[in-house]
Amino acid sequence: MKVFKLLFYSSLFLLAIVLMIAPPKAESGGQGDLVYVIPVEKEVERGLEAFLNRSIQTAEEAGADHIVFEVHTPGGFVDAAGNIASLVRNTEVPTTAFIVGDALSAGAYISLNANEIVMAPGTRMGSAAVIDGSGNAAEDKAQSAWLASMREAAELNDRDPVYALAMADETIDISEYGAGEGNLLTLTPSQAMEVGYAEATVENREELLEYLNMEQAEVRETEITFAEQIARFVTNPIIIPILLSIGSLGLVLELYSPGFGVPGIMGASALFLYFFGHLVAGFAGWEAIILFGIGVVLIVLEVFSPSFGILGVLGIGAILASLVISSFSLMNILLSVVIAVIVTIIASIIFFKYASYKGPFRRVILTDQTNTEQGYVSNKNRHDIIGEIGEALTILRPSGTALLNDERLDVVSEGGYIEQGRKVKVISATGSRIVVREVAGEDLKRTKTEEEDK
Repeated sequence: MKVFKLLFYSSLFLLAIVLMIAPPKAESGGQGDLVYVIPVEKEVERGLEAFLNRSIQTAEEAGADHIVFEVHTPGGFVDAAGNIASLVRNTEVPTTAFIVGDALSAGAYISLNANEIVMAPGTRMGSAAVIDGSGNAAEDKAQSAWLASMREAAELNDRDPVYALAMADETIDISEYGAGEGNLLTLTPSQAMEVGYAEATVENREELLEYLNMEQAEVRETEITFAEQIARFVTNPIIIPILLSIGSLGLVLELYSPGFGVPGIMGASALFLYFFGHLVAGFAGWEAIILFGIGVVLIVLEVFSPSFGILGVLGIGAILASLVISSFSLMNILLSVVIAVIVTIIASIIFFKYASYKGPFRRVILTDQTNTEQGYVSNKNRHDIIGEIGEALTILRPSGTALLNDERLDVVSEGGYIEQGRKVKVISATGSRIVVREVAGEDLKRTKTEEEDK
């Protein structure tokens, strides 16, 4: 029954993905110029890359005359920034980076790849140092590659690269703009215009269109869909190991739970989010999801139809392969899997040791204990009945039932056949094994005499 439930939920998993992925609505064209406005907001990561890729393709297919990227981001991941920058500079549609908030770090780099940069009052651009996962400066190799990328982006539109380099290297001294001596360059709108890093300063989108001589243009905004919002969240390299940890731990606990309960739902939901996000972002194909489903089925078959581990190994291999081919980075997914395995092992040990005594998970595993402190004993030795005389209630051949002192006991004869109704005497009692011998003739008379004397 549990196999069919898991297969049923796997089918729902696939169906939900199909239903949630809806293609963007087609928009009708208009007269005159056509301007597409695409937001570049929040953290720069692979989900944003997927959204921008879809948005730029939509603008190109619609025959857009201009693309405006409204930038407001604190930065993000270098690999995603590099891919987004390639999308921006490789489109044949003229582009403008309209900085409406902060364009820091990766945001500054992306903006430099547009044909023009226009800033709103009170905004900033710069501070583009590369840092590692712990918040420290990246190693020399990564820093050198990033500086080369910043230089290339600046030179793309004939901007002086020294300012781009000062945004990423705190040793470059441009004291008149506050850079050097441990400070990275961050430009205000007026400073950016002075050094040629901004073509204009405008208050709003209407003024931007006037600057572009497109005030009569049809403006279309591309909005991020709900599915793309999920994709932006779950494709974050920090979120991936969390989802995999929840997914693997939930499924492990589900194996010890009758039916399909809370652990299984949590685990399946986490894995659903992982694959759904990567599918929407364009990193995973249906082959990854099908391979994952095959892996789950193989593991379930191994649990309920042991095959000396063959099906289990194949199932685990299929699941790992599905995770690898759905990921945008081999190193990232391998690290995430290692983290998930470690978390699952540690959490499982803690759960099975402590969580069974309290909380709603008490029903997940067997918690009964049989220890002497609670009055449990394995077998009670009945030395008190040795020598007692009783009656065989059933035929003893050699085991059966006897009545001793008004108590029915399971007994075994000393070795012979004893008929029902015969008198028997207990000759030994070790644990649950009570051995009796038939009493007849002089032994029976002697026993009766002893009882009368008592």
